[in-house]
Amino acid sequence: MSLDINRYPLLALVNNPDDLRLISKDSLPKLCDELREYLLNSVSRSSGHLASGLGTVELTVALHYVYNTPFDHIVWDVGHQAYPHKILTGRRDQMPTIRQKDGLHPFPWREESEYDVLSVGHSSTSISASLGLAIAAQREAKGRHVACVIGDGAITAGMAFEAMNHAGDVKPDMLVILNDNEMSISENVGALNNHLAQILSGKLYSTLRESGKMVLSGLPPIKELVKRTEEHLKGMVVPGTLFEEFGFNYIGPIDGHDVQALVQTLKNMRSLKGPQLLHIMTKKGKGYAPAEKDPIGWHGVPKFDPATGTQQKGGSAHPSYSSVFGDWLCETAANDKKLMAVTPAMREGSGMVRFSREYPDQYFDVAIAEQHAVTFAAGLAIGGFNPIVAIYSTFLQRAYDQVIHDVAIQKLPVMFAIDRGGIVGADGPTHQGAFDLSYLRCIPEMVVMTPSDENECRQMLYTGYHYQDGPVAVRYPRGNGIGVELEPLAILPMGKAKVRRNGEKVAILNFGTLLPDALQAAEQLNATVVDMRFVKPLDESLILELAESHDALITLEENAIMGGAGSGVNELLMAYRKAIPVLNLGLPDEFIAQGGQEEVRAELRLDATGIVEQYQEWCKG
Repeated sequence: MSLDINRYPLLALVNNPDDLRLISKDSLPKLCDELREYLLNSVSRSSGHLASGLGTVELTVALHYVYNTPFDHIVWDVGHQAYPHKILTGRRDQMPTIRQKDGLHPFPWREESEYDVLSVGHSSTSISASLGLAIAAQREAKGRHVACVIGDGAITAGMAFEAMNHAGDVKPDMLVILNDNEMSISENVGALNNHLAQILSGKLYSTLRESGKMVLSGLPPIKELVKRTEEHLKGMVVPGTLFEEFGFNYIGPIDGHDVQALVQTLKNMRSLKGPQLLHIMTKKGKGYAPAEKDPIGWHGVPKFDPATGTQQKGGSAHPSYSSVFGDWLCETAANDKKLMAVTPAMREGSGMVRFSREYPDQYFDVAIAEQHAVTFAAGLAIGGFNPIVAIYSTFLQRAYDQVIHDVAIQKLPVMFAIDRGGIVGADGPTHQGAFDLSYLRCIPEMVVMTPSDENECRQMLYTGYHYQDGPVAVRYPRGNGIGVELEPLAILPMGKAKVRRNGEKVAILNFGTLLPDALQAAEQLNATVVDMRFVKPLDESLILELAESHDALITLEENAIMGGAGSGVNELLMAYRKAIPVLNLGLPDEFIAQGGQEEVRAELRLDATGIVEQYQEWCKG
């Protein structure tokens, strides 16, 4: 997107943070207005994350204005809010390519820019990484400063508290900025509180504070009294006692949309010693009325018209797998009070909005705490309830120990409804559901199912929910079904596949929603096609039968080939000494970059054409 200098006269001068630091402090509010407008117009044309970035415009400008980036380190948590950061750090004209194949990465990415200190995509990692950077900077002794930005949702995760606890122990010089956008900016974060924050972050206050501690160090009773008095006085005007207990000096809350107040406070805090926490209040979607009114709906958006707020609609008339799950959840809960649905802050993405409203007593959003979600579900199961953990494939990775230790070893009937299995598209390597079949099928007691369409998904959810001998995972992709008729719910026979086409010489063993491509490829190859349904337990008798009646087998899955469903087929054939060649098709041994789902599948040759080509090349080889 070429920059209109008449529309963005200040932003046109800022090609990098060095340029930003040449602008007068008085001009920063105008720059923020231009940056916000540019961000809005850019995302409206490219699609992407919007509301979070609109809320961090002033903070981003202030950070790069005060800190000597890239020498100083700024770490962004998750990265949804980092679009303004990308615009100010030399990537402004590439913004139309964001989240697209070969374009800008949707999150901060080390390989993309020297200003991106930490590659991110999952939440709550920023304080841990910043602590490591701060200790490294301390040993380096070159005067490098470290700051990180974490949201009020991300700071609820255990990892964030673990990092703060460690930081309070080792006490490096570092700044944690808590970007709090849950509450609107009210009177208590107005001019008086901004003034207070500047006083508390100033040299006079910190000198008096530290000097007083030294003088009183030999008088423990008086020292403790003064400490408590200070905490109570601060507690009357700032809610910082919790962070002080972790060993952080707490400043705030201040208005996160007052760029000049932010600049002054950050300048003061940059020179303070030890762990610092600045609490700022922002508004998601700031400056764009539709996003301010509905920040969740405008978190990640398709292309839209900025003037009307009209978003482009998706092309499919068929229900998404997330909505299929959500509808099944409501249907089951209507007759079963023991159903308990748990999600780690993925209500909208996992299709649980209606369920959360209609069955609030059976719905638990545990915030960004995947480990807790799984062990909490284990407790529900022990207590006699029927828990379902609705979670994205990429986020279940964060709770792997809990799946093994707290659920599988104890053979607890917890069902995992795993959304976003396989290629997710635009969110790139951090969000691809590339590994779940590999990391789940190696766990004893675990049943793993892969539906090939929306009807199969419902049947598998029903089957898994009624299975009481241990944990079950039903793994389905991002996107829509194919429009098949929904049949009455029935329990599927455990570990039994379904032959979908009879052919000769070669058989395609399909795991998941690539089945239409498998059937299309089979027409050209005159191949047998089997909808395997179960990754674990495998339909061993059918696989062995196919090995006897065919010359070759192809396994097909949207998961890493290494350790995936196809590997399970290989292991079975080797165990029975079946000397039949097998071609394993799936995701290669690399992290899959962003791009449209169909675009990526075609590039990886997992569409019908690619399946045929790979088989023919394999035969020649």
